Amino acid sequence: MTQTTDLDNAIEQAADRLLTASRTHVACAPVRDVIGATDLPAAYRAQQRINDVRIAGGARVVGRKIGLTSKAVQDQLGVDQPDFGVLFDDMGFADGDVVPMTRLLQPKAEAEIAFVLGADLVDGPLDAAQVADAIAYGVAALEICDSRIADWDIRFGDTVADNASAGLYVLGTETKTLAEFSPVDTTMSMSINGAEVSTGSGADCLGDPLNAVAWLAQAARDNGAPLLAGQVILSGALGPMRPLAAGDDVRVDITGLGSVTAYFSSTNEETAK
Repeated sequence: MTQTTDLDNAIEQAADRLLTASRTHVACAPVRDVIGATDLPAAYRAQQRINDVRIAGGARVVGRKIGLTSKAVQDQLGVDQPDFGVLFDDMGFADGDVVPMTRLLQPKAEAEIAFVLGADLVDGPLDAAQVADAIAYGVAALEICDSRIADWDIRFGDTVADNASAGLYVLGTETKTLAEFSPVDTTMSMSINGAEVSTGSGADCLGDPLNAVAWLAQAARDNGAPLLAGQVILSGALGPMRPLAAGDDVRVDITGLGSVTAYFSSTNEETAK
């Protein structure tokens, strides 16, 4: 058996483990035992295999998410760069929606700025200036991170393979162009059930959320699937993420972009429906 075949089998095994966890709603063991903790090409290939299965089942890609934009989290996982995952059309919720907990395994909330692209990011240097020109508007966002891996026992390879620990997301209703607000100058407060649980600023996201999007634009192009007009980009956490429980009310306030809220259903509510 060739080394290439061994790696192909490992990637398939990792993807199948994560797909099974998603399908059965039972968290699985980490996948670093088969693809390694730091082999990024292998981890992204496993992620792509999972995404291909979802697309074959009718899911449609509507954007990307950037993860690990905090230096503290990078240090925790022993890495020096962010990662990215894919947003599908069934992952988005509107401001004030009830989010069904049956869609989630072990959710955590992050407050972010989401950007919607008005132009493709395919050619050129893909630097912060080009990215800024391509952004149609920004909007307050709540990312609901989730992990198919039990107890969030993850290393870099695990979270990359698991679609960068993507779960769901909620977008606010107040949209602003970059002429109307400065992402790096924003401040954020996130509350759960009325109690403030996380604070931060635009500068906490790779120094500037636009830097994060520029990083993503280059990484996505290098990966063969560049960012396109109309896509939603979750640019990374502005502060620490916090765990969520059934029945929680979450509110995010970001200066210049207003607020976004979501309510996470209790088991009884979902049973009643």
